[in-house]
Amino acid sequence: MQELLEVTEAGLYCGAGDFYVDPWRKVPRAVITHAHADHARTGCGRYLCAAPGKPVLRTRMGSNATIDVLRYGEATTINGVRVSLHPAGHVLGSAQVRVEHSGQIWVVTGDYKLEADPTCAPFEPVRCDVFVTESTFGLPVYRWPKPDLVAAEINAWWRANRDAGRTSVILAYALGKAQRIAALVDPAIGPIVGHGAVLKLVDAYRASGIRLPSIDRVPPRARRVGGGRALVIAPPSVQGTSWLNLFGESAVAVASGWMVVRGVRRRRNVEQGFVVSDHADFPGLLTAIEASRASRVLVTHGFADVLARFLRERGLDARPLATRFTGEALSDALSDAESDDDSE
Repeated sequence: MQELLEVTEAGLYCGAGDFYVDPWRKVPRAVITHAHADHARTGCGRYLCAAPGKPVLRTRMGSNATIDVLRYGEATTINGVRVSLHPAGHVLGSAQVRVEHSGQIWVVTGDYKLEADPTCAPFEPVRCDVFVTESTFGLPVYRWPKPDLVAAEINAWWRANRDAGRTSVILAYALGKAQRIAALVDPAIGPIVGHGAVLKLVDAYRASGIRLPSIDRVPPRARRVGGGRALVIAPPSVQGTSWLNLFGESAVAVASGWMVVRGVRRRRNVEQGFVVSDHADFPGLLTAIEASRASRVLVTHGFADVLARFLRERGLDARPLATRFTGEALSDALSDAESDDDSE
């Protein structure tokens, strides 16, 4: 039997429906799991995404892009193939793509997490025959603390810096993680300031109905913004640049799943690390895979070989699937691939 989806030079392709899922080249028709740059490429003829994510995808793909939407759980037919989108819990509008044809059901997760997140719909298990899963943090060492504990840590750090007259700077992906941090912290501690790349996407989140605290823009030619009281949320690409001089004395932290490993903090010369990831940790990956009831699992970006072997040792038909997705790359923890290089 021919595979319902296969990897081609342009991306993950459904021949029966003549469409791609998260292609890495320009194609006529693309079904998009979410708007991060390794999953959504500019220049495609037509896009299909989950309705909550349209403002974000529009911001990324440009005003001329043709974007169709589906509500979560709603189905459409593309050349005889039934396609539906289901919450992935990764970032706003993220979706698992369910593809059904000739008795086969495949689910492509894109990126996902199982933790509660006030800025996006929670992950929903989708049963299928073949489950295509990410494995960004597919090692047993990666286990996330509870979000409320992380929020308390960030708030305590910010409060201590404020009391000492230091500005608090958190480096986080401009799409998803930055908005999640803004929703987690206590705005009563002081003003929240956003880098231009972050604010552009904050506007898209608000257009989708997500409630976020007030986030100020950095005024032109400003000095000592926030008076040593502010929490600044910026992409990792600003580290080591003159942009940080706008805030006077500051303390810098990185928000990333890689911060679980203390050695990463030392090697990256990071003063403070907070374990915040928009990807599933190792237990989350196993929970999602089990909930899919899939008879076959294809493991993509991350620790694909390790996770596939772990699953085979437990009796599952699992193997790696080579794609060009990157997930939360370790190098990106300090050089944001998702930043629009907005200097504001």
